[in-house]
Amino acid sequence: MSLEANVGWVGRLAVAVGSTEPALRLLLSVLVGYPLAICHRHLLFGKSPSLQHIFFMLCGLSVGYFNYGLEVLHSVGCVIILYLNLMFIGGTILSVIFSLVFFMGYLLIGYYYTGTQDYDIKWTMPHCVLTLRLIGVSYDVYDGRKEMDKLTQDQKKSALGNIPSLLEIGGHTYFFGGFLVGPQFSMKRYLNFVSGVFAGRGKVKKPECILPALSRLALGMVVLGVFQIGTLFIPEHYILSSFFEHETFWKKIFIMTLWGKIVLYKYIACWLLSEGSCIMAGLTYNGQDEQGNDLWDGCCNVKLWEYEKTSNFDGVIKSFNINTNLWVAQYIFKRLKFLGNKLLSQAATLLFLALWHGLHSGYYVCFFNEFMVMKMEKDVYSSLYYVCHIIYLGWPVVYFIIKKMGLVSKEVSNRSKSD
Repeated sequence: MSLEANVGWVGRLAVAVGSTEPALRLLLSVLVGYPLAICHRHLLFGKSPSLQHIFFMLCGLSVGYFNYGLEVLHSVGCVIILYLNLMFIGGTILSVIFSLVFFMGYLLIGYYYTGTQDYDIKWTMPHCVLTLRLIGVSYDVYDGRKEMDKLTQDQKKSALGNIPSLLEIGGHTYFFGGFLVGPQFSMKRYLNFVSGVFAGRGKVKKPECILPALSRLALGMVVLGVFQIGTLFIPEHYILSSFFEHETFWKKIFIMTLWGKIVLYKYIACWLLSEGSCIMAGLTYNGQDEQGNDLWDGCCNVKLWEYEKTSNFDGVIKSFNINTNLWVAQYIFKRLKFLGNKLLSQAATLLFLALWHGLHSGYYVCFFNEFMVMKMEKDVYSSLYYVCHIIYLGWPVVYFIIKKMGLVSKEVSNRSKSD
């Protein structure tokens, strides 16, 4: 039997469109969230929360198996561990510490055994999303045991008065719109969604969220198209090539500026597409505007226009990977207030983010650069900083994309020897 015969339909389609099979499986899995949301809308809307939990669990596990096979069981094991943790010590600081240490440790061990020098789409990718979600639930149960006047506004929105059931944790974990690439959303939001607090708000009719969902889908496909076209001209590894090495200084700056924008569009596209399926399901309800129109930006993970026009890194943080940044602010940065030093809290938070992303040294260089840029922004900000921000955005991203600094130096060294 030929090698081609052993390649499944996804593999053949990936070859036809010029993609890798894991990347195509991921894209298909994100897009399948839209028909799944329609099924939920017409078959399970307003029905028993338990039925909805089971539906979401089956959907998420199926999508996980489609991408990672039996490695999806890593998430199942962690869900069970969280449930047992909450049952025995839930609501205590010990429960929170255990969740932080165990789930982060589990993720880092996964990175250690699966990591390579390339950007791999493996089970650790959705598991990093899951890690924050599970830790967040532990924190929310802990906050739920405190007096309300001792909680911040953010904590009040997510605090849980009762320990969630295993079904509720499972549904929250495997909700098809957020299992693979996010967005992050609290257990409180999920429970309000399945109980009808968001969707019906006391009404019988289904929420009017189809058009907002389709608009995010369309925007996501446009951004994905821009990324695909952009990488035809400036591939991700172009900055390691001898062609880039021999460019003039000013042309390198120009190329790096474009490269830094293009390479991040693949993440933005995934977030937009994933958010669209969350909107279509009705999870993202966020109140009403002044005219009484429903808002569906409760899980917005990127504000594309703000991201494109921002003139500082603080603007990037507020418009790019929004829900992860909000999660880290609520559960890590603000909890480090006892350190008594905001700069130290920022450094510890960025170190946590680097660890959460992986073990490759490039992540740590990236977030160290972010720390330095943020400090410089506050200390020496001027009207010229907008130009600097646009030009130099690509340089920290180099290490995020390439991962290992050793890979960069090795490539340069090999070219020097060949010259």
